[in-house]
Amino acid sequence: MSLTHRIKALSLKVGPLGENDRLLTILSEENGISRLAIPGARKPKSRLGASSPFNFLDLHIVGKKNLKRVTQIKILKSYGNLGKHLETLSAAQAISELIMIMVGNEDPQKDLLKLVLIHLNRLDNLHKIEFDPLQALAISVQSCIHLLAVGGYCLPLQKCCHSGSKLIPPIGEWSWKCSFIPEEGFAIGAIPNASIELNPSELALLQRLLQEKLPFHSNGKLLGPKNVWLKLLKVVEVWIETNLQRRITSLQMMREVIISNDLISK
Repeated sequence: MSLTHRIKALSLKVGPLGENDRLLTILSEENGISRLAIPGARKPKSRLGASSPFNFLDLHIVGKKNLKRVTQIKILKSYGNLGKHLETLSAAQAISELIMIMVGNEDPQKDLLKLVLIHLNRLDNLHKIEFDPLQALAISVQSCIHLLAVGGYCLPLQKCCHSGSKLIPPIGEWSWKCSFIPEEGFAIGAIPNASIELNPSELALLQRLLQEKLPFHSNGKLLGPKNVWLKLLKVVEVWIETNLQRRITSLQMMREVIISNDLISK
């Protein structure tokens, strides 16, 4: 006999399945990544047709093994505003890509879903104010750093990977350098053949991204210029490629969109 249960989950990906069905990939606390069949969802006027990426859903599911089936869908929150700007869309897609690389099927993720929803809410809320592409970029960088930490791939930002001494950036000493070595971590000094070099302010900003909120000046402006955020994005990209052996294509899209905005404005 088939078992029926109810689950709250975030839709990550929706694709075709057979002639009339859809395949829904979700993230839930109970099961991590799951793939579900939505029977008849591609038929006109299907009551199960309201399935798309980046919706927080209440699902009724039937089945015990193999590919379970969705019998009811209720949208608890739609993140439709993410598609209004390429920057927010690419940031959300990067979150989805990273999750599907790190999280296994039917692998419970108690804290991950809550964290993902926090960052999607931040991206979604950017449409409520004068849109700032730089904030979308910053949220994208910080969300990846937070997800990597929860997934066990945290950037080692506390100690020098060579000496073991604490990484305390001396703000104002511009001759001081920190080298990013993807296979090892961060080393004090200018290391030959290092992937990226950071000055004290850049390292301090990167370390602050481990905290809950983005760093802002007292005047409400985001801390750090665009070129620095693009450098921090590169750090995240290289760390992921080295340690997860995969490239997040949406992060590359984010970079291209930000750079093209600069070219258009000139």
